[in-house]
Amino acid sequence: MTGATGAQTPIRLLQLLSLLQTPREWPGSELSERLGVSRRTVRRDVDRLRDLGYPVQASQGALGGYRLVAGKAMPPLVLDDEEAVAIAVGLRAGAGHAVEGVEEASVRALAKLEQVLPARLRHRVSALQTATMPLTSGDGASIAPETLTVMASAAAGHERLRFSYRSGDGTESRRLTEPYRLVSTGRRWYLVAYDIDREDWRTFRVDRVAEPFATGARFVPRELPKGDAAEFIRQSVWRGQQSYDVDVTFAAPAEFVVARLPSALGTVEPLPAPHEHHCRLRGTVTDSLEWLAVRLALTDCDFTAHGPPELLDCLTEMGGRLTRAGGTGGGARG
Repeated sequence: MTGATGAQTPIRLLQLLSLLQTPREWPGSELSERLGVSRRTVRRDVDRLRDLGYPVQASQGALGGYRLVAGKAMPPLVLDDEEAVAIAVGLRAGAGHAVEGVEEASVRALAKLEQVLPARLRHRVSALQTATMPLTSGDGASIAPETLTVMASAAAGHERLRFSYRSGDGTESRRLTEPYRLVSTGRRWYLVAYDIDREDWRTFRVDRVAEPFATGARFVPRELPKGDAAEFIRQSVWRGQQSYDVDVTFAAPAEFVVARLPSALGTVEPLPAPHEHHCRLRGTVTDSLEWLAVRLALTDCDFTAHGPPELLDCLTEMGGRLTRAGGTGGGARG
């Protein structure tokens, strides 16, 4: 009898934790009734949760109860089916469309969550995502979340990764790699990995990757040359590309502009009085000037480009085309 009771304790603890993670205070009598145990057992289970790092607060009195409060660290969460599906769908949106600022964290969290999701919930997540079309502001190609999670899991577990790859000229090849890190540039995802067959470090655009799978073969991580993965991407991907020093003033506060531009474009700083409601962007870009001109126009505020001269020419030409397109002479009307 004692053995059977002991076997039920972990299950009961999970049930208790699931109840306490709802934002309310639970009277001891109600917890006792829900769990089918005595109030004394509830008190012992609460002490066990505290020993595991869960900050359970108890209030005194006849109407006293228990509730979970914020602690110094976030302990593991217990999610019901609906909560797990909602979180997985949200993480897939953040990862697959490179939502700036959360994209890499989204991939890590999604890889952990999908590793433990039951098959029935994985099916619901995939069905829900297939049936919906997100309206995103990303400029790069969308990536299948499964591709990102397979790569992230292989990199985290130091497991060799095999995939098909299409180069910029359309050449198809099979690659066997030791994945090091996934990096998001705001527009695209890149994989930094050691290519086994070529015996050298490589960067791979993830939107050109197909059929990635972890081989199960473990490896000892090599030391990456040229600092961290982000610096390696900058030096390898942008090597030989035309770069431009951008200088633009906006008739809007810095926080307004920062929220509407990719951070990769440079640093946005507020201007001193009497122009404290204006800001200035300075940075070096390697993207096409046409793309840059469109991004500046999408900030939804007036701006003045000070350089480079090629950007000024591009903006003038684009402005002329837009003016002509909005004319009344030959445009088609519905």
